[in-house]
Amino acid sequence: MTAGTPCAERRARAALTRATEPGDETFGGWLRRFGAVRLLDLLTGDRVDAEAHLTGVGAQRLDGYRARASAAEPERDLASAGAVGARFVCPGDTEWPSQLGDLGAAAPVGLWVRGGPDLRLWALRSVAVVGARACTPYGAHMAATLAGGLAGSGWVVVSGAAFGVDAAAHRGALAASGGTAAVLACGVDTVYPRGHAELIARIAEQGLVVGELAPGDHPTRSRFVLRNRVIAALTRGTVVVEAAHRSGSLSTARWAQRLGRFTMGVPGPVTSGLSAGVHELLRGEGVLVTDAEEVIELVGEIGDLAREKRGPVLPRDLLRPGCARVLEALPARGTDSVAEVAREAGTTPDDALARLVELHSLGFVERHSDRWRPAAPLLDTGGPSRGGA
Repeated sequence: MTAGTPCAERRARAALTRATEPGDETFGGWLRRFGAVRLLDLLTGDRVDAEAHLTGVGAQRLDGYRARASAAEPERDLASAGAVGARFVCPGDTEWPSQLGDLGAAAPVGLWVRGGPDLRLWALRSVAVVGARACTPYGAHMAATLAGGLAGSGWVVVSGAAFGVDAAAHRGALAASGGTAAVLACGVDTVYPRGHAELIARIAEQGLVVGELAPGDHPTRSRFVLRNRVIAALTRGTVVVEAAHRSGSLSTARWAQRLGRFTMGVPGPVTSGLSAGVHELLRGEGVLVTDAEEVIELVGEIGDLAREKRGPVLPRDLLRPGCARVLEALPARGTDSVAEVAREAGTTPDDALARLVELHSLGFVERHSDRWRPAAPLLDTGGPSRGGA
């Protein structure tokens, strides 16, 4: 059992995960006002007492809460979680990630957690990688590469275990022998999508599987969307890899922005509809990233800087400035006038001749009697040289 929370509080919160849907702010307001034990008593006790205290909803909705709370069997749920190696973590536990409090009344009642690592410690150094389910090979490659780079640098990759980008991100982290956590829109003992049974089992063995819903609960469309707020709140930042305008992964980015987390996007072809949502994000507050180093530079500590990117260093890049100017001044067709080269390079004829001799010894120019011209390999590179062919 996770230390820190009294048994009565843990039992009550476990029961309340059956009574409400994720992200219900009315219910969250009651929980903050009355506490878990008192709220459960109100929901399962006298109706008149419940109506007097639990305001802000109609009678039919209140009856729904009461029916679900009365049917809850927290001891059975806690036992079911234990049977698959899961535990129930709630506020007051040492493992509870305090940043979830940023969600206010929409914060989870508690979290069912499957896997060995400490959720709070992992969340302190985590990044969400999310995106389209029907992603392209480019999207899958970028998600896996980003996740592998992050995991290899000691960051935990958080995603939703869905098809497409989510799966690629989890697999990239696993392949790098790093940490990854899957936040589900169902019970942690429920495999969804069914095609990811092996993947989710691997995540539970090597990382964490997390969910708000009680064991056995099934996913719904609204639960997928609401699950995204937990992904955003748990992590230091969210990276979106491929997303159409109506992609659900963009809701994770919007939650991240709302919570003051870093929001990033990986650009794609402007002709692809799966890049449209990401590009719209980048036109707003999102930051463009192309690799794990750029993500870490944004979400990491001071000094976590991405390496400067540049093209390959060519031999002519290493020339001293004076030689480089003379080489640039030498016409591609060649010349027998050192004075002309000196004038174009802004130096004296004697200095230009000395530079030409040095360039000849280095293989940058050829000399035919009194005529100087750039060496053939230099011309083949298409590098800048005055005069044209």
